[in-house]
Amino acid sequence: MRPLTDAWRSATSRLIIIYGALFAIWSVVLLGVVQWEASRYLSGVVDQMLAARIHYLENTDQRRLPATVEAASAIDVQGFMWIGLFDAKGARIAGNISKVPEELTQTDEGVVRSVNASLAGPTRNATLRARGITRVLPNGDRLVVAKESTTIDGIGAIISRGLLWGLSLTLIPGLLGGILIARGPARRIRAIQRAMEPIREGDLSVRLPVTRGGDEVDLLAATVNTTLTEIERLLGEVKGVTDNIAHDLRTPLTRMRTRLYRLQQQFEGKPEAEQLDACVAEIDTVLSRFRALLRVSELEDRQRSACFENMDLGAVLRNVHEFYAPLAEDRGQLFEIDVGRLPPLRGDPQLMFEAFANLVGNAIKFTPNGGAVRLVALTDPTGDARVDIADTGPGIPPNEREAVFRRFYRGDETRTKPGCGLGLAIVSAIVRLHGFSLSVGGNEKGAVFSVTCPAA
Repeated sequence: MRPLTDAWRSATSRLIIIYGALFAIWSVVLLGVVQWEASRYLSGVVDQMLAARIHYLENTDQRRLPATVEAASAIDVQGFMWIGLFDAKGARIAGNISKVPEELTQTDEGVVRSVNASLAGPTRNATLRARGITRVLPNGDRLVVAKESTTIDGIGAIISRGLLWGLSLTLIPGLLGGILIARGPARRIRAIQRAMEPIREGDLSVRLPVTRGGDEVDLLAATVNTTLTEIERLLGEVKGVTDNIAHDLRTPLTRMRTRLYRLQQQFEGKPEAEQLDACVAEIDTVLSRFRALLRVSELEDRQRSACFENMDLGAVLRNVHEFYAPLAEDRGQLFEIDVGRLPPLRGDPQLMFEAFANLVGNAIKFTPNGGAVRLVALTDPTGDARVDIADTGPGIPPNEREAVFRRFYRGDETRTKPGCGLGLAIVSAIVRLHGFSLSVGGNEKGAVFSVTCPAA
């Protein structure tokens, strides 16, 4: 299973994140507008109450105004409306407001503003946020009326808490639901990836999984399956034509070789015998190429992998070394082998012998007399077996290292050597049949062929 961070890279997860972000932004904007409208409405109601109260008081008999202010302050023990009467110097005459708020200047007479009102009375002494209004009376006294704004602030706090609860109860389940929704497509993509592995390795008989849902992924998988069916048919036709040509021409060429050989025997000792001998050699070359082509086609049939068994790769490599050691000795070459502890493998020992024999034979062929060939097998840090065949030959240029595994390809350095250019194609087919990997490296001082064999 992929890590959770990888699951959020899917298109479904990104759409969920984008939708969640847009929903959160829209919720904040919407509740912000609601809060602003509610605060504006409540402020308007308070302002009307303040304007009505101060209008009533300023029209009261000025001689009875201090007593009226004190009476109103005494009656309003809950702080519904605060009133203060001050002289021209700002000294308190009556009421429960201890001083004129700094926010209410004479230039703001009759205008309601948000103020910090300082209260004084038998029940509490505090400075609170409020809405206030002031008027200067004809005798120079100053009348101040204020109303606590905690109700307005409380509405804002309630809406803010509602926003937090709404986002929490919406986004958290949305994220959890997004994880569950994203897991379904992620599982299907992983199933498609697993199905693509054998296809990538050349098995075109595999098809991508398709569910009954019929969504976009299923439509894409169905299109790929249709394409694979057509590719498999076309490749099968091409392969069949190639195999038929190789098979059908082999019989008449064999008969022709037999007749030429008989003529060669009849002309033995005569000049014509040399020409006949060259013709027989050319036919042998063509027949060997046909046999190699049929061998590659045989190896590309993956049904042979059903016969794989537990394989001792070290024993296979030692047999290859024993087989080619006399040839290397005749050429004055140093042929070393170093086989370490290898993990258990499954495969066909005969086919792997053929593959490594091809690689070692090429290394000996292209290494000059007196050179060295080294066959090394070890377990890499990942736990897989790796076999390296290194030589001191001319090496393979980097721009040709992928092409050498194609059929009939021969580089500039190998055109003068005997061969038909199918040996490495056979090696590549054997390696791919086993699910192993083959690569080539090295430099101008020699080539290194590496075969990586995943542990069983």
